[in-house]
Amino acid sequence: MDSAVSDVATEEELKAWQLNRTRAPIATKIVVAGGFGVGKTTFVGAVSEIEPLQTEAMMTEASTETDDLSATPRKTTTTVAMDYGRITLDDDLVLYIFGTPGQQRFWFMWDDLVRGAIGAVVLADTRRLPDCFPALDYFESCGLPYVVAVNHFDGTPTFQPDDVRDALTIPPTVPVLIMDARKRNTAVESLLALVRHALDASPE
Repeated sequence: MDSAVSDVATEEELKAWQLNRTRAPIATKIVVAGGFGVGKTTFVGAVSEIEPLQTEAMMTEASTETDDLSATPRKTTTTVAMDYGRITLDDDLVLYIFGTPGQQRFWFMWDDLVRGAIGAVVLADTRRLPDCFPALDYFESCGLPYVVAVNHFDGTPTFQPDDVRDALTIPPTVPVLIMDARKRNTAVESLLALVRHALDASPE
């Protein structure tokens, strides 16, 4: 390929701020939390523009007494540290996304993962709504803005956001969305809703 053509092709792949360092974007950290098997790893993988970092480990018989697989019988791996991805929402806004492990035995890591975040997306599964209570309680207690994104699984009933809000007793100021963690557009909408909510909660 001609070098000039190659240079043009390379520039088309670069972001504006990569060509002009004076336009360096605002880097923002977001946390994705929720219960075991709710779709956090899938969410991060769906939105990330880079190959996501995943710390998945095979599940063993030792976890059968603590990890409830009744709603996700085909699940064979679990996150043992975090998931990590990145998405550029605009020329001047880059989100770094950290997915938390869901099981109680890994909750000690949450303080480190949440440090510096502007907010959190709490994923919920309507078959197991109580599983997201620990995340809701955690973000309420530390004052971190959050939104609730209901991950709709195939073959499950569809509920309206207000139904979920009532079931979880979520304040009216907290956005509740119905989405599919496998579909990038709905996952991105959840991130945008969180950014807007975080700005409203902390406009400075």
